[in-house]
Amino acid sequence: MDRLRAGEGILRRKPIEHIEETEVGRGPALERTLGLWQLTAIGVGGIIGAGIFTLAGTVANGTAGPAVLLSFLIAGVASAAAALSYAEFAGMIPKAGSAYTYGYAVLGELAGWFIGWDLLLEYTAIVAVVGIGISGYFSFLVNEMGADLPAWMLGAPGTGDGHRVDLFAALLCLLIAALLNLGIKNAARFETVVVVLKVLVVLLVIGVGVFHIRAEHYEPFFPFGVGGAFTGAATVFFAVFGYDAMSTAAEESKDAQRHMPKAIIYSLIISMVLYVAACLVLTGMQDYKDIDPESGFSTAFKSVGLSGLADVIAVGAIIGILTVMFTFMLGVTRVWFSMSRDGLLPRWFAKTHPTRHVPTRVTWIVGVASAAIAGFLPIGEAAELTNIGILLAFVVVCTAVIVLRYRQPELPRSFRTPWMPVVPAVGVVFSVWLITFLQWQTWVRFAVWFAIGLIVYFGYSYRRSALARAAGDGAGKRDQSDQSD
Repeated sequence: MDRLRAGEGILRRKPIEHIEETEVGRGPALERTLGLWQLTAIGVGGIIGAGIFTLAGTVANGTAGPAVLLSFLIAGVASAAAALSYAEFAGMIPKAGSAYTYGYAVLGELAGWFIGWDLLLEYTAIVAVVGIGISGYFSFLVNEMGADLPAWMLGAPGTGDGHRVDLFAALLCLLIAALLNLGIKNAARFETVVVVLKVLVVLLVIGVGVFHIRAEHYEPFFPFGVGGAFTGAATVFFAVFGYDAMSTAAEESKDAQRHMPKAIIYSLIISMVLYVAACLVLTGMQDYKDIDPESGFSTAFKSVGLSGLADVIAVGAIIGILTVMFTFMLGVTRVWFSMSRDGLLPRWFAKTHPTRHVPTRVTWIVGVASAAIAGFLPIGEAAELTNIGILLAFVVVCTAVIVLRYRQPELPRSFRTPWMPVVPAVGVVFSVWLITFLQWQTWVRFAVWFAIGLIVYFGYSYRRSALARAAGDGAGKRDQSDQSD
């Protein structure tokens, strides 16, 4: 029987026990240069950023009030359950691609494609959202210095009088693409230095702000009801999962089996402690109704007479949030690279630089795409493109770790998710639950992107994937266009 009609092909899986062997000769490889603390810095860089400097103020002001603290804790619980599942896979499958690769190896090609295709949009949109968030702090600094920039360059159409493009946000996206193209070793060094500076700024915010907390600002704690805290959790969720983008760099880790699980757990713990403390300070310094949605901490410190420190925070926010853009652009380019090397997308995209060993082509494509989103979409519309796909990726990874534990318990694991299957099941339940709080427009955009993905998969990827060619499912010989550089 024809395998396409039988549907067998969409369930073909990468053999985990031989995954290193199956990658050899398939295409370009990435250079292993990252150590434990560089990986942890990338994870912290992806988690801490827009969540503290932008989303905390946005959610406190219009969604949760002082209960924004609970929003982060709820999102953190769901994220922690998923993080432990990611940690088990990262130590077992040290290859690029993260959730895409895990889904492909355990649940089959269609599931892997579904998550990979989804992450291409989600991660790119996150880069754009963070760029817009930085632009808000940039505008704050410009106003503080008394400068008068043209209105056309200060925001996307519809966000203000005379706004035509958020030029600063768009240029930042292109800057991060240029940085990543310098090579992972140089880029990771820059990331580590900036993450240290960012953590110092957050500690400064907490250390100084705690002396300006007023207890009455915490009342009422639930001004938007308990549901506001849960809605806020769905909104801030993308601020607590940078470790999953970091896990896409497993193929560039010196000792992925040992270092990746530790880096995932360390980065989440460090970030959640800082998130909780920062939210307590922000909502304690200023009434939630007065918190600026775009530059919350800077305006909060200005409100208590610390304008000089407000400027320092704004500069720190701009520099620090760059690391989030770095981590997620790294993530999307490695997912795209992995999908192309597997033949699910044209292998032209998997071409790496001959000396810097990075996927230059996809990095510039993502840079331009994220710049377009950041320049011409308001932050709310751009943010709606992000959360649903990540939550579904968490569902797939948490489900896959349960399936694999019972299907192949004998496989060596450098880290084992504790309390199996309760922990990953909690990750699944929380993720599905948070999905229900997302707006219907998010579902529409996701459905359109998913439909396009199905067309691409069955029109191209099904017959041209590396596993299809190996099994004789495809059209036979690989197209010459797929081999071209």
